[in-house]
Amino acid sequence: MSKAVYIATTESNSGKSIVALGMMQLLLGKTAKVGYFRPIIDDFEPGKIDNHIHTLTTYFKLDLKFKDAYAYTRSEVIRLKNEDHDDEMIGRIIEKYKAIEERFDFVLVEGTSFSGEGTIIEFDINVVIAKNLGIPAIILASGVGKTLEGLVGNLQIAYDSFKDKGVNILAVIANKVQTQNIALVVAGLQKQLPKSVLVSAIPLNPTLANPSVKEINEQLQGKVLFGEAYLNNQVDGFSVGAMQLRNYLVHLKENGLVITPGDRADIILGALQANISANYPLLSGIVLTGGLIPEDTIIKLIEGLSDVVPIISVQDGTYAIANSIGAIKSEIYAENLEKIKISISDFEKYVPTELLAERLITFKADGITPRMFQYHLLKKAKEHKKHIVLPEGADDRILMATKLLIDANAVNITLLGDKKQIADKIAKLDIGLDLARITIVNPIESPLFEEYVATLHELRKHKNVDITMAKDLMEDVSYFGTMMVYKGHADGMVSGAIHTTQHTILPALQFVKTKHGVSLVSSVFFMCLPDRVVIFGDCAINPNPTAEQLAEIAISSADTSKAFGIEPKIAMLSYSSGASGVGTDVDRVRLATEIVKKNRPDLKIDGPIQYDAAVDIKVGQSKLPDSEVAGKASVFIFPDLNTGNNTYKAVQRETGALAIGPMLQGLNKPINDLSRGCTVDDIFNTVIITAIQAEGL
Repeated sequence: MSKAVYIATTESNSGKSIVALGMMQLLLGKTAKVGYFRPIIDDFEPGKIDNHIHTLTTYFKLDLKFKDAYAYTRSEVIRLKNEDHDDEMIGRIIEKYKAIEERFDFVLVEGTSFSGEGTIIEFDINVVIAKNLGIPAIILASGVGKTLEGLVGNLQIAYDSFKDKGVNILAVIANKVQTQNIALVVAGLQKQLPKSVLVSAIPLNPTLANPSVKEINEQLQGKVLFGEAYLNNQVDGFSVGAMQLRNYLVHLKENGLVITPGDRADIILGALQANISANYPLLSGIVLTGGLIPEDTIIKLIEGLSDVVPIISVQDGTYAIANSIGAIKSEIYAENLEKIKISISDFEKYVPTELLAERLITFKADGITPRMFQYHLLKKAKEHKKHIVLPEGADDRILMATKLLIDANAVNITLLGDKKQIADKIAKLDIGLDLARITIVNPIESPLFEEYVATLHELRKHKNVDITMAKDLMEDVSYFGTMMVYKGHADGMVSGAIHTTQHTILPALQFVKTKHGVSLVSSVFFMCLPDRVVIFGDCAINPNPTAEQLAEIAISSADTSKAFGIEPKIAMLSYSSGASGVGTDVDRVRLATEIVKKNRPDLKIDGPIQYDAAVDIKVGQSKLPDSEVAGKASVFIFPDLNTGNNTYKAVQRETGALAIGPMLQGLNKPINDLSRGCTVDDIFNTVIITAIQAEGL
């Protein structure tokens, strides 16, 4: 079941609040605790808060503070975009959203409102946010000023844009449609959109479209003279009182607003008298123009009336005020209970709420985005805070990564090496790494050195390793760090920034050994592609695996995939797909696939399969039409190290994908290898996945 839904629109003034209010009412009828989140809100003045957040949290009595209900203001987002800090923006939005998700059973997420500066980029931002949060969307558009073809086309383009980025669409809603056109709009949308998408249309409701006296007063920066208790009166129209009273009275309309200069006592008193007369319509209020206030005698007369509609005073002239009032766009706000109830009623009347609730319950995300994946990794590591040893303690990149890890409070770190050399390096780099927050150990000076030597001798004496040889080996940082992990004095080790893969993992193979039932140590990379995270294996360890070894790599990689929240759909890669190819290499992949199917019938696997058939749904359906994996693969098993290593590097360099790893699979304790060309981010991410491995996945 989805834990959230994203409300997105294609334009301003779409009536998004109707959907937000209706959805909140629906959700609170299905689950006890519903949260509300707006990733980006309009800029607001000090002392004020966002109207959408205030309305939803107040009316539904949500236990949510204003500062927790949003991530950025519009101007902050524009600044981050201009500075090319998109990753920072998405990272914080995910963090704020997840904080709400943890507190509530369900979260209603409302996108931007397309008002003010930056509207040209808003649609794309909403698509990216919904994708990174991994939640389905409801798309909304207004029918005002559009032909049937224009409205349907607008929503279809929006649907395609979200879908192309991997965002699932639960429903498409056309709002503010003429009542007589409801059926036409629904039929048009159903014709253009898949049957899986719930389609509905909500008619234009004049009561919701018209502003209240309160909104008019705020827009005109007026002063309330009388009737403050009735400021929420709806204004269904207005007229200017400039003629003689006897002529003006015939122009009064139900819930109309009277606009007249402040010195026209005859119009003011006549309008008030008409409002209480059974022979004339009820008024919504009176606007006095020109900054003119009635004389004291008139004020005293009005004060003596028992029931007075709102009377407000504004500075501008009558003509300018009339034009301004005609341009005011109404909003739904917390105090206007009538509008809120009408909005909820319209939503429930025109949107099939039970079907929508059913779609939410059955929705399952197709994958996980890189940003969300990294968020989950860091969160999981922080929950358990394991102890990781880094043997290459004097390397600049290791030290900078250590600073980031310590600041993130993700792990405890031990660096191996000469203490003075490492301290001098930290000072020279000027990275602000506090020595008190890390442990530095020189192997030959460690009080555990002799114990480690004795343990190594005992473990390897059958291989003719005597005590002297054991001592020499234990002076090596890779052996010392591995022994720390073996003895339980550290939870995991990461090395390889300046050492070879063999140097890093040989000690682990010698005495940490493989898990029970596992004969092969293999590796995977978490490939963080622009819109999803997939697993590549084996790209670092085994040069030419046999069919049996390929099968074991596939099974280990699938288990890793599950453990890290990625549903495994395994593609056994080769140069042909299905039964079309022949040759030793493709036969080896075919046999490996059969072994996996026999040993692990619970896994979704297909092979041999070409890379394009594994990732492209159309190609996959063409080559392997009955496959559960073709076009949807999440775990890619390469036939040999040459293919795997080159492919991961090609994908990394050409697409800008982040490659996290390699992560070693099959060992009893987590020991992971770095590339000698690794970056600070590579080290950071590898330490994080090592810490998660140490927790037992």
